[in-house]
Amino acid sequence: MATLPWTPELRHSLERWLQEDLGRGDLSAPAVEDAQGCALWLAKEPGCFCGGPLAAELFQLLNPAVQVQVLVADGDAVVPGTELLRLHGPAAALLAGERVALNLAMRLSGVATATARLVAQLADSGIHLVDTRKTTPGLRLLEKYAVRCGGGRNHRMGLDDAVMLKENHLAWCGGLVPALQRVRTHAPWPVAVIVEAETDAEAAAAVEAGAEGVLLDEFAPAAVEGLAPKLRHMARQQGKSVVLEVSGIRPEHLRAYVSCDIDLISTSAPVTRSPWLDLAMRFYKT
Repeated sequence: MATLPWTPELRHSLERWLQEDLGRGDLSAPAVEDAQGCALWLAKEPGCFCGGPLAAELFQLLNPAVQVQVLVADGDAVVPGTELLRLHGPAAALLAGERVALNLAMRLSGVATATARLVAQLADSGIHLVDTRKTTPGLRLLEKYAVRCGGGRNHRMGLDDAVMLKENHLAWCGGLVPALQRVRTHAPWPVAVIVEAETDAEAAAAVEAGAEGVLLDEFAPAAVEGLAPKLRHMARQQGKSVVLEVSGIRPEHLRAYVSCDIDLISTSAPVTRSPWLDLAMRFYKT
């Protein structure tokens, strides 16, 4: 089960998002005065739910008197009609928090659902699906959490997690070896260096130079199948291992790589191509 990282920044973000919608105050609140209300969240289509703890925290921020019972864990599969949350408390708070909470949960559930569908293509292969840094500004922490809820894994959270040397780095610094030497000098010791390769020769050069990971960009399955064992053999000759990653693959073609000796397939598709999962909040009387 994925764990939501409750950082101070995340709580500040929730407060900002509530403020964005509330502005100077909910002008419809006087209509319900001091009434108490009950509400139920329902799934309207099949998918993978994500966002229950966030919703609970949002309503608590609005009014600690709101009671939230999360009925479905983040990462669980749902079908139309699945009951997700039950809420009870001041009706004004339930109404004021409805839109922000649902927006977040529908967005994250969409990412989790898309991830789960791609992960299913890699079942029993030993290959892990990982995300990228193509995330919505301000939502990276949550979108990457949704990827984990869908069964995927996170790649770099940011530029400070690992070194990834791409085409432009190598072009602007004079080649792979100088780039590696410079980052090794400045990066903390545990930081891994990943090199993006577009040809067999570039991939071999990366392993020879001591990169911990090689990202094979837009390689066809047959090319990867022939190249991967050679790269692993080169690494073993140095007394090392290497993480092999493939990227630039169309989501519908993942299954073609399950026989390749690779560790990771990275894709931005769960974040950049996923629709929101349709959820609803229904009010009822006790």
